Amino acid sequence: MSPRSRSFDRKWILADGRLFRTPSQPLWAAHSEKQIYLISWLTGVLGKGPAAVVCALIPDLDSFRGSFGGKNVVPLWRDAPSTEANITTGLLDYLAEVYGESVSPEDFLAYCYAILGGPNYTRRFADDLATSAPRIPISTDADKFHQGVELGRRLIWLHTYGARFVPEGERPDIIPAGHARAVRPVPVTPEGYPNDFHWDEATETLHVGEGTFAPVSRAVWEFEVSGLRPVRSWLGYRMREPAGRKSSPLDEIRPREWPAEFTEELLEMLWVLEYTVNMSSDLTTFFEAILQGDVLAAEVLPQPTEEQRKAPEVPRGNATTPYEQMAFGEQ
Repeated sequence: MSPRSRSFDRKWILADGRLFRTPSQPLWAAHSEKQIYLISWLTGVLGKGPAAVVCALIPDLDSFRGSFGGKNVVPLWRDAPSTEANITTGLLDYLAEVYGESVSPEDFLAYCYAILGGPNYTRRFADDLATSAPRIPISTDADKFHQGVELGRRLIWLHTYGARFVPEGERPDIIPAGHARAVRPVPVTPEGYPNDFHWDEATETLHVGEGTFAPVSRAVWEFEVSGLRPVRSWLGYRMREPAGRKSSPLDEIRPREWPAEFTEELLEMLWVLEYTVNMSSDLTTFFEAILQGDVLAAEVLPQPTEEQRKAPEVPRGNATTPYEQMAFGEQ
């Protein structure tokens, strides 16, 4: 099983409670093929770049800090059958009255992500975000809401690496190739395992040991999520001498040579970031249109109860799926 760690990164894990010290029980118990996790930094100050990221894999670490477990995660669903949306009771019904048509949990999430996942939210609200968690301006205009849903669905499809909101005609878990190619693949030999990387601005080439990837634009290389540069972070954790603090002797168990899968995964991330950068203009135009139009006042919207703000309880002794068995620590 492959959980999510840092933004845009994916790693393998053995989903066994005996190998976990502090698994997030509610996240594992509510996981399904429909689940989507929206992650922001709700307890810190957001920096440059998207105010949130999404993934279809269980976040086992704080995507913005890289530690402290899967914190600041807002799953779309509160249960594995995906019958209880993690949305304030009455909100979707209220929006249905405003727009004159039903609003699904998936569409509401997509709209929110079109707002938070664009490049301008953190820039426009930098002062407010210094003392407050992100807030969503909800348009009163049905057409603008639909535009956000369309943009958000595409962004979520890309950022979940093709696992969610798959467009018609596309295959699940596959995203279309971008422009970057492995011009010279990293040698799959012990001697060729890289321990350094750099980006060449003149040729738009990413050098990974003896391997080269191009074209990689400055916008992709410097893409940032609150100080984290995904390309540099991804590579840093996969060098022969990896970055990051070792917390267990298990960290010493590493490939003896650069796996060919690493090259494929690196290309996929470069493509995802390339498509994301290319969507920046449309996301910015949409965001500005929302702010210039009428939005719903917070006081007219249903408010969550204290119970709804809490993570759902995980009953012990009823483990029926691998996720629940992991969460309960059953042996």
